[in-house]
Amino acid sequence: MASVGLTAYGCEHDEAAMFRELAPRFGLDVEITPAAATESTAALAYGKLCVSVGHKTPVGEATLRALSEMGVRYLSTRSVGANHVDVRSATSLGIRVETVPYSPDSVADYTLMLMLMVLRHAGSVMNRARMHDYRLSNARGRELRDLTVGVVGTGRIGRAVMQRLDGFGCRTLAHDIRPTAGVSHVTLDALLESSDIVTLHTPLTDATRHLLDRGRIEQMKPGAVIINTARGALIDTEALVPALERGRLGGAALDVVEGEQGIFYADRRTDPIGSRLWMRLHALPNVVISPHTAYYTDHALFDTVINSMRNCLSFEREYRRA
Repeated sequence: MASVGLTAYGCEHDEAAMFRELAPRFGLDVEITPAAATESTAALAYGKLCVSVGHKTPVGEATLRALSEMGVRYLSTRSVGANHVDVRSATSLGIRVETVPYSPDSVADYTLMLMLMVLRHAGSVMNRARMHDYRLSNARGRELRDLTVGVVGTGRIGRAVMQRLDGFGCRTLAHDIRPTAGVSHVTLDALLESSDIVTLHTPLTDATRHLLDRGRIEQMKPGAVIINTARGALIDTEALVPALERGRLGGAALDVVEGEQGIFYADRRTDPIGSRLWMRLHALPNVVISPHTAYYTDHALFDTVINSMRNCLSFEREYRRA
């Protein structure tokens, strides 16, 4: 019979240390590995009901089948989204997939930072200062209180962003396919047409892939700014880049970028990035890019690790009763 245990795949040093520190509280046998969950590493989960995976590596049908053969019946991803997991295949193999909640403040704080950076041209200002060019830019900044911010997705993170925006005195609009109680919602069309800033906080699904495509970008106010701390593929990059280049949009601050796999979380200083589209995006002075790091705080790390173990124990109790 499978043991009360968990194999934690893809653990960075800090995650591994947190698992080791917290596991004794739960009486869990945790196998910790920096390796991603793959067909070749599935044996590390032998005899365990539960595995935990990170968001950096796709988990496809072949990997899931190998895990199933090892006795795995539950997969917890240390993220709020599961778009990197083939959930349909997992379900057909009898493996339940769940995400973990963590502090929405980590991403909400970062979203406001990016918003302010792009409005004040902070990226180009700091780059010039680093080269000892201290002249004022010709492009003046804008103040949040004068602007309308459209929040797409009113889950925990989207609501936390809206709470922070209240303190800046700006007008906010909200849209979600499942409206949240207590939040006034508008249609996506109305939000895009009226917002000076559009910030994305919705999951990536088949329905939301390229949510901001060429047509919707053209709907946006001239000079509007896009903030994305959710998932890169919510935006069609092939439509975004020319809209930025010709000044149709006023800027973008992106913590996630379509096609980031294999680029983010790696040192690419001496390893050229082959995508011309990516390099065009990087070259724009009105674009801020960071490597999918909005979630990365001490508080959020604690939440993801402890909730991964709670998820495992909850499933194990349910499984034993069945």
